[in-house]
Amino acid sequence: MRRTLALLTSGATLAVSTVVGLLTLNAAPASAISACPSGMSCGYYTVSGLGSRKTAVRNAGGNSLDLAVAMLETDTMTANYTYGDGKTSDSANFGIFKQNWFMLRTSCNKFKGQTTSQWNNGSALNSDLGADVTCVHNSQSYYGINKWFGGHRNGETGVNNYNTTDINNYKTAVYWIQTQINSSSTYLSDDTRFWVSVPPI
Repeated sequence: MRRTLALLTSGATLAVSTVVGLLTLNAAPASAISACPSGMSCGYYTVSGLGSRKTAVRNAGGNSLDLAVAMLETDTMTANYTYGDGKTSDSANFGIFKQNWFMLRTSCNKFKGQTTSQWNNGSALNSDLGADVTCVHNSQSYYGINKWFGGHRNGETGVNNYNTTDINNYKTAVYWIQTQINSSSTYLSDDTRFWVSVPPI
C-alpha cells in the first residue's frame, strides 16, 4: 500500500552533485547524516521548492514526524500522484501522507463512520493540507503510534498485525528521516529531501 523511491542507485556513492531535471542528487557525507538503517539504502538530495512545502505543512500544524512520512511517500510532499495512488475502496490513498481510506473512515473525525464505498470522499485531502494534517493526527491519537504505523502501511491487516518485519522496516525508515530532519533546524525549511528505499506493497 505504501511506496518509496529508490532514486539513487542502491548503495552507490556520488562523488559530485548530479542535476536531473529539478532534482540535485548528493552523496551524503558521513558527517552530514546518520548511517542508513541496517540493510537499507538511504541518502538525500534537493528538490526545488521543497522548503516552502515543508513550511506549509508546519504552518498547517505538522511536525517533524509528519514531514518524514510525507517525505518518504513522495519527492515533492504533495498529492500530485495517480488518483487514489492507483487503488480503490479501503486501499485508496489520499493527501500528502497517502492515508488509506480504511484509516480515514475509522479514525479521522472528518470521515469517521463513512462506509468503504464512500472512498472517493478521501480525495478532499488532496487539496486541503490542513485537513490532511488533522486526519493523520486524529488517526495517530485514535490507534496509538504503533497501530497507526501498521494501518498506515497495510490498512486493516496492519492494524490487526502491526509487528511484522515490513511494518517495522517502514517505521524504521520514517524515524530515520525524522532523525535527520531534527538534526538541524535548517532541514525544517530548506529544499533537502531525505530518502530511504522501502519496497512498495
